[in-house]
Amino acid sequence: MNFHREPITFVGQVNLKVQSLERSIAFYKEIIGFTVLEQTSRFATFSADGKTALLSVEQPEQVVPKQGRTTGLYHFALLLPKRTDLAKIVQHFVEIGIQLGSSDHLVSEALYLSDPDGNGIEIYVDRDPSEWNWSNGEVEMTVDPLNFPDLLSVGKQQSWKGLPAETVMGHIHLHVSELKKTEEFYIKGLGFEVVNRFGSQALFISDGKYHHHIGLNTWNGVGAPTPPPNSVGLESFTLMLSSEEKKNNIISQLKEIGASVTEDNGSVVTTDPSGNRIRLIANK
Repeated sequence: MNFHREPITFVGQVNLKVQSLERSIAFYKEIIGFTVLEQTSRFATFSADGKTALLSVEQPEQVVPKQGRTTGLYHFALLLPKRTDLAKIVQHFVEIGIQLGSSDHLVSEALYLSDPDGNGIEIYVDRDPSEWNWSNGEVEMTVDPLNFPDLLSVGKQQSWKGLPAETVMGHIHLHVSELKKTEEFYIKGLGFEVVNRFGSQALFISDGKYHHHIGLNTWNGVGAPTPPPNSVGLESFTLMLSSEEKKNNIISQLKEIGASVTEDNGSVVTTDPSGNRIRLIANK
């Protein structure tokens, strides 16, 4: 089962705001291993396969640094195709002295770091879905130490050559101001289902029984404010929908719950209760 293609609804592209376009381009090319797809004086898009944009960065006018204790991006997560790819990027990060966090989530093995502006990044590889444990409709996930000796044993004598072409945007994890209205928005409005509740502080939601396409947490505080429009952080992310019909159904569902739906540069944009902007894109 591929959880990042039709008919599944999945995150296609994440769009960030940064303080220095030049600095960000260097980071995402040299450290993360993207190729630049398009570039202007204030904007750049990045790809793993040279065709599909997975990430964009823009430098807003009068940009201000990332604001603490606000809603917005916790991290975006790049899903690598194979475990050997994760081993190779670990070796690359070690060689260039990058500070890393890491975790074994049972469903996946993950690395964590931040870009020069403090935007969070996860790079991970999934375990086979046959190894995921489900109970009462929820998938078991945890935060265990990553077994680096075992991981690195699969990537020996292989050099890092950037992100593999099959890399996709695996998921996005957001800071939100509360969970009740947020759950209604993503479940009744966008049509996802809850697959894991992390106490009263976080929700993990997906389509097609993935472990999560979106994570939502209140770790920046219940009632956390939306950051100013010109601050570093999340500009928006895209949800890839299988058809125009599905997109129109979701627009109707969003309007029924009172969510905002607007047009912006030819795409339909909705905003969750915490101010996170989502672009709805039909694949067909």
